[in-house]
Formats: sequence, structure tokens, C-alpha cells
Amino acid sequence: MKYGFSLMELMIVVAIIAVLAMVSVPTFTRYLAKAKRAEAYMNLRSIYGAQKAHWAETGTYSTVCTGNGGIGWKPEGNHNYTYGFPGAEGVNNFTGKLKTSSSHLSAGNANQNSFVAVAAGDIRGTGSPDVITIDQDNNITIVKNALDQ
Repeated sequence: MKYGFSLMELMIVVAIIAVLAMVSVPTFTRYLAKAKRAEAYMNLRSIYGAQKAHWAETGTYSTVCTGNGGIGWKPEGNHNYTYGFPGAEGVNNFTGKLKTSSSHLSAGNANQNSFVAVAAGDIRGTGSPDVITIDQDNNITIVKNALDQ
């Protein structure tokens, strides 16, 4: 009596596993991208709170995150997105692990009556970043949706 599987049976099992992997990997990467986006929402709300506190003290909003005249905000831990406003790294913006260029923060601005802070991150690794903004009214807007690309 012989025990074991034939080569044909093993090849069929490998083929089935390959098909299942092909179906599940794109879905899995989409869920990973959504998890990264959740970080952006949290940090943008944090920037909103810092801007409101700065406005209450000075009567104006600022594009400076840290340093003189800044809102006193810096992202905690290892962040994925690039956050802030156009300008100097470490002062006006902070680059995350995804190394998304601060050039994608061009929509960011601040004056006495309003501000727009930006988060940008290439969450799917396609070279086209996800860009999200928050304004003085706590409105979050997805400017460029990398999840649909």
C-alpha cells in the first residue's frame, strides 16, 4: 500500500492557493492604505486643535508648526504621511516614513481668519500621493484620493 499525494494533486493545490492569493492581496493592500489614512485624520485633527489654541492666544493662525510664532505641533511617533504647510522641514512641515515630498503641501496656508493644513502620503506605493486637508471649520477634504487609483 502506497501513502502520499501524486505530483498532479500537489500541483492542483498549489494552483488553488495561487488563485486565492491573487484575489486577496489587492484587498489586503487596500485595507493597509485605509489604516494609514486613519493616521492622517488623527493628525489633521490634532493640527486643527493646535491652530485653534494658537488663534485663541494670538488672534491669528500660523503656517509655522514649531518654533517662534508656531502652533506648537509636531507629529508623535513614526508617522507615514507628510504633514503641515509649504516651507521648511521641521518648522513648517514634517516628512513621514513614506517620504512624500512637501511639494504636495502647496494647498496649505494660514492667515488671521483661516487656515488649511495638509497631509500627503503615497499610501499605495504608486507614486501618486493621497492628499487630505483640514480647515479652520474642522472640515476634512480628500483632495486627491489614492485609494481609488
